[in-house]
Amino acid sequence: MKKRILAAMLAAMMVLSMAGCSGGGNEADTSDNTEDQASAEGGDTAEETEIQVFIAASLNTVMTELAEMYNEDHPEVKITYNADSSGTLLTQIQEGYECDIFFSAAQKQMDDLEADGLMVEGTRANVVNNQVVVVTLKDSGTAVTGLENIGEAESIALAGGSVPVGRYTRQALINLGVLPETDDPASITTEEVSEALGGVEISEQDNVSKVLTAVVEGSCEVGTTYYSDTYGYEDDLDILQTVSYDLTGDVIYPIARVVNEEADDAQNAAADDFLNFVLSDEAKAVFDSYYFDTNVE
Repeated sequence: MKKRILAAMLAAMMVLSMAGCSGGGNEADTSDNTEDQASAEGGDTAEETEIQVFIAASLNTVMTELAEMYNEDHPEVKITYNADSSGTLLTQIQEGYECDIFFSAAQKQMDDLEADGLMVEGTRANVVNNQVVVVTLKDSGTAVTGLENIGEAESIALAGGSVPVGRYTRQALINLGVLPETDDPASITTEEVSEALGGVEISEQDNVSKVLTAVVEGSCEVGTTYYSDTYGYEDDLDILQTVSYDLTGDVIYPIARVVNEEADDAQNAAADDFLNFVLSDEAKAVFDSYYFDTNVE
């Protein structure tokens, strides 16, 4: 009798043991399914990447805000800006600096990029227009009213000829009859501009932001910069003249993708997407708020 009871107990224990093993198998299968699901979800997550965007110095503030807006929906994309004069940026690209997008303050530099075969075909677009302005510190007491009598200043902050705002300023002075006619206004040196203005002291700057700084800090009495650069300095600066397009020509800012042999698929995709965002209606509203004109063709 005792043997029968013992056999029955052993049989029951074996059934429970098998059930336990079976349950463990189901748990392992569930775990595998969870891992597969997580893997699938991970596959839908955009790959982290970084893009190099070369921007004209006058775009630094507005593009910083646009990058922040873009990253709200695309946190996986790190946007690294290189802000300087368009001429300097073009030279860097030609020398092999890694770049995905070039946003220039003038057509000339973009024309040169395209001529060198460094532009991704079909990606060039005009984004904004700007205007050259003559500025001074508030209450400076300057006698200058604009380019027509800018030589009356004690000192002028002026960008070099390779900098778009410097070229536009020279073109305006040519059209006013102050400087001699030439096929390439950028070739007119700062010394030649000074002589044409009666020997006035000119502090040559290598980008438009440094022109603005020279005036804001009081190093120079007047300077020529862009209207958009006066954003945030309304309490510090007086705009003496907004130079007409008749004198400077349009101040169009083009953008394009740059051929980047080092970029992988994720980087190229992110660069394409960010360029499209810069061209969007959402971005246009931001450009407008920073005093750029988005009515361009």
